[in-house]
Amino acid sequence: MPPGGEFDLIAQYFKRPVPRGMLGVGDDCALLPLAPGCQLAVSTDMLVQGQHFFADVDPRLLGHKALAVNLSDLAAMGARPLACTLAISLPRVDADWLQGFAAGFHALAAQAACPLVGGDTTRNPDGVVISVTVMGEVAGERALRRDAAQADDDIWVSGTLGAADVALRWLLGQLPAAPQALQHARPFLEQPTPRLALGQGLLGLAHAAIDISDGLLQDLGHILEASQCGAELWLDALPAHPVLDGLPADVRQDALLAGGDVYELCFTAPAARRQPIQALGAQLGLPLSRVGRVQAGDVAVRVLDAQGLAVPVAHRGFDHFKGSS
Repeated sequence: MPPGGEFDLIAQYFKRPVPRGMLGVGDDCALLPLAPGCQLAVSTDMLVQGQHFFADVDPRLLGHKALAVNLSDLAAMGARPLACTLAISLPRVDADWLQGFAAGFHALAAQAACPLVGGDTTRNPDGVVISVTVMGEVAGERALRRDAAQADDDIWVSGTLGAADVALRWLLGQLPAAPQALQHARPFLEQPTPRLALGQGLLGLAHAAIDISDGLLQDLGHILEASQCGAELWLDALPAHPVLDGLPADVRQDALLAGGDVYELCFTAPAARRQPIQALGAQLGLPLSRVGRVQAGDVAVRVLDAQGLAVPVAHRGFDHFKGSS
């Protein structure tokens, strides 16, 4: 670290006031109060330069995304954010980069009422590595767990699918250049919106939920495996982002079914809850689409076309050790 060192860096870019009753940055541990009758929800995600983000990404957007992908996990559990920690490894101290990163991180932290209360900084000559841990609370046994889906549940998806996937393909040169479409799609890749209000609104309505980080098929598969259920998914019901219009059918299908970095919620709920779920979506100004049904039997997802015929699937999602699978 440069003159002033690690602790000056932390004080300048990352130390902020925390709500009354909390102990934040500056001690050996943070201290957080927990409301009576609540459980603590904790999640950690890591972002690695070259694998999860480009070296030249806008640091403000990276700061936003580093926290957003973790808040999305709290949303999937229906948890209310409490606080977060940040561990960041840097090849060097770049004041402009740190200023932008911290601004993006703290802006979302303030919006989500999730203050930064601790962490660590270190040097890594090979590139930037970011690890964020978020903590939230959820009342009693109401968390939207993956193992709670039931046969005959509806399967729902929030927002739209596919934009982040095709944005990445355009940036990697895997699709013919389309600057205007990329301009519309790129924010979905670099500045995702964690669906915190939706997750909390689904408490008492939904059975199970997950955020779509590695592709709809793969992430829905985690719910089904934990719940020991199968499912049918209706391809034509999937909410495609308009930037997918006009793309080859195989690219469109892969983006919808296997495209990652979506950070929308996939959830299951009984058919009797359709009306209040639709009302919740209207209240939040967020489209909620019914895209399939949970079934008793083998743990598998069958993708069906408009005629009810099985659709062959080439890729099911992203694996951090294998890539697309």
